Amino acid sequence: MPFQKISLPIALLATWFISFGPRAVAQFETRSNLHVSGYTASFVVGDFNGDGALDLATVIADPARGGVAIYLGNGDGTFRAGATYTVGIFPTFGATASFRNNGVLDLVINDKLNNSVWVMLGNGDGTFQPAVAYPTTAESYTVGVGDFNGDGKTDIIALEGHNTSGEYCDCVEVLLGKGDGTFGTPIRTSLPDKLAGYAIATGDFNNDGKLDVAVVGETFPAYNAVIMLGNGAGGFTVDGDYIVSNVPDAIATGYFTASKDKLDLAVANEEGGSVSVLLGYGNGKFEQPVNYPAFECDWVLAEDFDGDGKIDLAVSDSSPLPQQISGVSIFKGNGDGTFQAGVLYPATVGFLAAGDVNGDGKIDIVGLYGLKGSIITLLNTGVVSFSPTTPLDFKDQAVGTTSAPQAVTLTNSGTVELKIKSVTASAGFGVTSSCGSIVTAGASCTISATFSPTKQGPMEGTVTIVDSASSKPQVIELQGTGSPD
Repeated sequence: MPFQKISLPIALLATWFISFGPRAVAQFETRSNLHVSGYTASFVVGDFNGDGALDLATVIADPARGGVAIYLGNGDGTFRAGATYTVGIFPTFGATASFRNNGVLDLVINDKLNNSVWVMLGNGDGTFQPAVAYPTTAESYTVGVGDFNGDGKTDIIALEGHNTSGEYCDCVEVLLGKGDGTFGTPIRTSLPDKLAGYAIATGDFNNDGKLDVAVVGETFPAYNAVIMLGNGAGGFTVDGDYIVSNVPDAIATGYFTASKDKLDLAVANEEGGSVSVLLGYGNGKFEQPVNYPAFECDWVLAEDFDGDGKIDLAVSDSSPLPQQISGVSIFKGNGDGTFQAGVLYPATVGFLAAGDVNGDGKIDIVGLYGLKGSIITLLNTGVVSFSPTTPLDFKDQAVGTTSAPQAVTLTNSGTVELKIKSVTASAGFGVTSSCGSIVTAGASCTISATFSPTKQGPMEGTVTIVDSASSKPQVIELQGTGSPD
């Protein structure tokens, strides 16, 4: 839904400008732009072939040819195409777990035009068995996984609206797992007050050892976050209703304070221009939401991105300004349930997922730009800050000539010196560096790249920096087009 830029309060605009102030310790750079086929609505992250590198299962939302496409991770933040599968009629979301408790990841996929969810059992090598349908009462808007009856076997939870006959369910349903990759009949719990659910998140909100579920959605004209406490058998009881801002598209859970027995919530409000934070009391109840400005916020993640033991938030974000600066905003957690102003890292994305995609021990972000079929990897560079964080684009350059240099500022935002072993550029590009072998804590230096095309057409490359901040090389993406003389 379009964002109404003209209605933004001045206070929100001021906060947005402030967000470009002091930077968080965790820094993010665009590592790769993967083009995916079809209209991809979301993806699931997991090591599907057991090689230690995270892979992607993209969900293709196309009623004519809906399905799942696998992209295998190369261990450096890039991916290569794997197998593609036909799944359902109109899938949009998925989840992963080992349904057979054998360490092999399987998939469950929703279907917005069929009264079922689809299970794909993994073969452990990055391929999957054909999808099997499990009936539900209505079309599923999204799906999740968890052990909802405490038997040690993974179950499926589906958020549902109307069925294929047009009748409304407005419910969540749990399909209990049998531990062999098959599932039982759905256990239905209706949502309260005709709530039209948009998204779900699970967790033990009242510390009774039973999984609960939080549902965000709409009870026209209000938007709500509803808490439903699990009974340990696959059913739920409504135990709280909180007003959030407009169009809550996504929800995440995490321990935002020092208390590890009080699970909290963060809600991404797409048209509300904010992320709502609801702090839990540990008994299933929550404080009233506190809103943090974020614009056209489609998704939210709750992770410790900077490794300081405090949960941070990452949201897909775009500015209220005419030039529409889009990206991922990181709200650094203070550890007391409050967050610092968001810091924007440019990248046009909506759906987000987190994981260590290059194996350096830091949590990275993978985002999706569905309209252009692009999956963008934002690597967490830790204490190394790059400005700009986006690729250097040399545009058109005559073959046989060398472009003017473009510079990137590298800053050591850590507390110890940064040792640099090498700075190199791939073929067709050149690089010079003022960084030397050591960058002291808090210091900055400049890396400059040039483009020297030897043939016509688009070219891509990288500046590769081997340093002590990461076990894997840092990279600066480069791109340009060789044009006729």
